[in-house]
Amino acid sequence: MSEIKAIVSDFGGVLTSPLIGSFMRIQAAWDLPLESLGKAMQTVTERDGANPLFELECGRLTEHEFLERLGHALREDLGRDVPMHEFSEEMWRALEPNHEVFELLSALRDDGYRMALLTNNVREWEHRWRGMFPIDELFEVVVDSAFVGMRKPDPRIYELTVERIGLPAGACLFIDDMEINITAARDLGMRAVHFRDNAQAIADIHAALGRAATPR
Repeated sequence: MSEIKAIVSDFGGVLTSPLIGSFMRIQAAWDLPLESLGKAMQTVTERDGANPLFELECGRLTEHEFLERLGHALREDLGRDVPMHEFSEEMWRALEPNHEVFELLSALRDDGYRMALLTNNVREWEHRWRGMFPIDELFEVVVDSAFVGMRKPDPRIYELTVERIGLPAGACLFIDDMEINITAARDLGMRAVHFRDNAQAIADIHAALGRAATPR
């Protein structure tokens, strides 16, 4: 196998607290049944012929359009209005930066590993996630789905990332919290770590790089 020369990291759920916490916060704040958001998403998908979250993350829907369509489906299901204008604020309020992983990646960069960020994200949220960390100081390549018109696990977005970093897929270690994204990376030839929690992921990263974990 090729020597790993670059780390390609996800953002949400790796460099932040788990995304499920944000959705649970929204459901609790708005008194939504557990299945309501998923059901509303399916309603919009069937109506429009495309998953609205995928369209949002590929930049083909604006945040306003996404929330308007989702809110309409929730109103049909629940028989009441839901404050969708508060959705993004509630979601981001629940997300905490994962400093431990960011510091690990910073240390690896200082040791000579090249760094790329590959994120499925929302165009209107760029200022929010970039405000969490000094992103451009750590990552020499940033690939945001909303600005390139494709999203993980589409193989093309991985190919674009390794092309921009200028290395073969086999020289890159990919970190993500979604198994479907990990599978796609491995299919392309990348090494990968499925992030479940900090202790597991950090140990797996050190193992993939052939390094001894630093005592805490």
